[in-house]
Amino acid sequence: MVMDASIKIDRINEAAGLIDPVFRDTPQYACEPLSDRLGVDTVLKVECVNPVRSFKGRGAEYLLHRLGPQPAGLVCASAGNFGQGMAYAARSRSVQLTVFAALTANPLKVDRMRALGAKVILDGHDFDEAKDGAMRHAAAAGAFYVEDGLLGPIAEGAGTIALELLRMSEPLDAVFVPLGNGSLINGMGLWLKRASPATRIIAVCPTSAPSMEISWRAGKPISTGPTDTIADGIAVRVPVPEALEIMRTAVDEVMLVTDAEIVEAMRMLHSVAGIVVEPAGAAGIAAVANRRKEFSGKRVAVPLTGGNVTEEQMRNWLY
Repeated sequence: MVMDASIKIDRINEAAGLIDPVFRDTPQYACEPLSDRLGVDTVLKVECVNPVRSFKGRGAEYLLHRLGPQPAGLVCASAGNFGQGMAYAARSRSVQLTVFAALTANPLKVDRMRALGAKVILDGHDFDEAKDGAMRHAAAAGAFYVEDGLLGPIAEGAGTIALELLRMSEPLDAVFVPLGNGSLINGMGLWLKRASPATRIIAVCPTSAPSMEISWRAGKPISTGPTDTIADGIAVRVPVPEALEIMRTAVDEVMLVTDAEIVEAMRMLHSVAGIVVEPAGAAGIAAVANRRKEFSGKRVAVPLTGGNVTEEQMRNWLY
């Protein structure tokens, strides 16, 4: 099957009715204590209360619906959350899945991928090295290689988050969205550009993994050296060119936040909102805090994209 990076509005709408209900209609509400703390009317979209604790199940579900049966199986690379989403969707369809993850991958995420039925191979020192291993393995095995950020259905599934947000009655001045390979920001951004053109779409990267921000500013893919951030879910070193091209029409701005700002956002979410969120999942709140003067009194939305945190990480970051 030929499948490209293009994202269609009608397919986002279709995905909203096809993906497994366990990933749909997640909690979304204006968090008053957090809004008071930030001085910004902040709507949380909680994407970490599902079987894989992240939004990734949405795109994986819709992708596998579009792909249909895969006798030779599927191969992907993941920092852990996309692999869990793929494993959940593959298991429900009896499709064989192999996931490549870095040697440094979060052990909680690795264990969950295996528990969901995926074969997990640890290869390489970061996500992009794991991705190289996955591509070689898929070619040798004749399996379908799934690249997050490259295949349109993944972004279309993720775009259902924006569709759900706009069911709320009050308009949004901005959304702050963690930026990894681009599927989430592109799916959400294209839906918002059509349905709520006044909403500013701001993507958020870690300062210690800035390749997507640098590439956005340069207007071309620029790879960086090794990443050094706690936000493993958005620690991209080698951008996907097709995703960057779509971002030109889907995104208004890309900004950076530090690991210290991310940890502070995690602590704020835990103490004020009662939600445990992993570093990548808290990047949007870190960005709102960073820009609180500019957005004072405005209404913004932030997807909390994942909550896979080990006990040791909770001790280090939350207490």
